Amino acid sequence: MQAELTKRRTALKAALAVAWGLTFPAGFALAQDAPIKVGYTQSRSGPFAGGSQTTQEPNYLLWAEQVNAAGGLNVQGKKRKIELIGVDDRSDMETIVRSYEKFMTTDKVDIILPPWGTGANFAVAPVANKHGYPLVAPTALSQKLVDMKLPYYFVTLQQPKPMMAALVDMLAANGVKTVAVSYMDDLFGLENIGALEPLLKEKNIQVVDKKSYPLGVKDLSTMLKGMKAANPDAFIGITYPPDNFLITGQSKEIGFAPKIFYTAVGTAFPIYRERMGKGSEGVMGMGSWNPKMSKAAKAYFDAHVAVNKKEPDRWASAHAWAALEIIQQTVEKVGLDRKAMRDHIATTEFTTVLGKMKFNGTEEVGVPGMVGQWQNGEFEIVWPPNRATAKPVMPKVWN
Repeated sequence: MQAELTKRRTALKAALAVAWGLTFPAGFALAQDAPIKVGYTQSRSGPFAGGSQTTQEPNYLLWAEQVNAAGGLNVQGKKRKIELIGVDDRSDMETIVRSYEKFMTTDKVDIILPPWGTGANFAVAPVANKHGYPLVAPTALSQKLVDMKLPYYFVTLQQPKPMMAALVDMLAANGVKTVAVSYMDDLFGLENIGALEPLLKEKNIQVVDKKSYPLGVKDLSTMLKGMKAANPDAFIGITYPPDNFLITGQSKEIGFAPKIFYTAVGTAFPIYRERMGKGSEGVMGMGSWNPKMSKAAKAYFDAHVAVNKKEPDRWASAHAWAALEIIQQTVEKVGLDRKAMRDHIATTEFTTVLGKMKFNGTEEVGVPGMVGQWQNGEFEIVWPPNRATAKPVMPKVWN
């Protein structure tokens, strides 16, 4: 009934405008009471679904629910409800690109939100830039993407160099002299190992073993046994969730327990703690927050659990929420003009769940690289000291 009334009001406004010969800015008469259309794809199926449904889409749903419960998104003083237009991209790049082209050309949505993952963002960022849609991405980890300097594209996630710099600083501060490194043989793995190795050299930390592996690998026990034989002070895995779980499980099986055991994407996921059980205790990895960090972080955590019935991860989930906060604050200030939105995002310092955030070109530079560690069921931030919620616990012991 309400939808029918809204449709009638819109038709009446259009008819009166024609009858009276009134002219308005493009879309004005029809858009004032219309919902704000927000288009996005997320992987609800396929290999990206685990990351997407942990880190991004739950935040999109929570944001829309919270904003609409408060009356809508404040567009320079006028509140309008959000209408999410979400598509399952099936972890398929062609579907992702085609969907975003449709959002921006045929559907003419007001706002787009990014897909999940570095590869998908590589595919979509040039498309968004071509059509002049600001895109604030929380799950793109690639210096090459940053270096493209697309003016409408922004990344909230810490990039390879600051993340690897935080890790190496933490290793050096804790007396690590030797490391073994494994990494995924793809853009993510190559960029991170490329950032890591010169930083290790600067700190005189020796790489005693280094191995790559392909996406979808099912057994890494031979590699891990060789690394155990090299007896490093620390193990560094530049991993994604599936191989992350594999490496952790197989390291436990063979008793590979160096002083520091670090894995990358997925370590901060609650499912890592649940699947690894007590074995997760003491594992370090990429992370940047937990609910102990601030009142804002605790409020976000509680709201996420209440609406989505599951915990957010302790890394990019908060970056996804911060990206939404940036979009919301921008629309409140400058409205839905996309060029004005882009300019505001590029030049403004924002208050977010992660603290103050600002962009230098494409890259967010307010939040430093960090290292987290599972301790007593919470992913504590253990580095840098000025962001830490706990001190690092060493050596790693398999429980």
